[in-house]
Amino acid sequence: MKAPAPSPRGLHDRRPRTSPVRRRVRTRTWALSLLLGAVLAVGLAGPWLAPHSATELVTAPYAAPAPAYPLGTDHLGRDVLSRLLLGAPPVLLTTVAATAVTVALGTLVGLSAALVAHRRPAAEGAVMRPFDALAALPPMLALLLVLTAVPSRAGVVLAACVAGAPLSARVIRAAALPVLRRPHVELSLARGEPWSWVLRHEVLPLVATTVLADAGLRFVFSLYLVSAAGFLGVGVSGFDWGTLVHEALPGAALQPWALLAPLTLIAFLAVGVNLLSDNVFRTEAEE
Repeated sequence: MKAPAPSPRGLHDRRPRTSPVRRRVRTRTWALSLLLGAVLAVGLAGPWLAPHSATELVTAPYAAPAPAYPLGTDHLGRDVLSRLLLGAPPVLLTTVAATAVTVALGTLVGLSAALVAHRRPAAEGAVMRPFDALAALPPMLALLLVLTAVPSRAGVVLAACVAGAPLSARVIRAAALPVLRRPHVELSLARGEPWSWVLRHEVLPLVATTVLADAGLRFVFSLYLVSAAGFLGVGVSGFDWGTLVHEALPGAALQPWALLAPLTLIAFLAVGVNLLSDNVFRTEAEE
């Protein structure tokens, strides 16, 4: 008796099945993306959502949370929630700008250093040594030095770039150097393609996952520097999250919410972005 012939659908339906681990990683990635996106959207819309101005005295100092002021008031009687919402856009926009500039400069220098190391190893020091000197500068010292000369939001962005770009360049260089030795890169050069085209179309796509993972680290680093600038009194506004932490410390025992609210937001964004970049890296590596 002949065995039944396999159906055409069974022969041609060879789509790979997604493993449970990959499905869990993708689910966590989407959940983190939605949660972080919601926090960022609320933060950027803070000036329109704040029930009071940043300087309005709503009740007595160190008042406990109430329906009119859900997080209580600070040492002057100002609404903590309103100041938290109003201080979100300067912190978020400055952090995103610092991250973008740092990653762009680090990627450019890292790819250039890898190219020089591949073609003329003896000349690589001319590219990387100045950045290595910047990497030896402590981040807080770089922040204070830059803000002394440029006491503004641009100064915070510049300080984050000075402190973070050298490390970013090292990471991208290490990822790009093995790619430059691959046959398809040599084939592109044999066709007469310029090095700029090769770096953009042949090397950069293969290190994009590394750039994305590094961007997550640079975001956390920039967020800490922006918060530290506010804590030291040289922030991007008079009521950014670092400034709120500094003002809430003396009365933390009387009104803990004024201190816990900005600290929680800073920690949530730092951990959330780090986990998101890690999940994206794992998803790309598995594919």
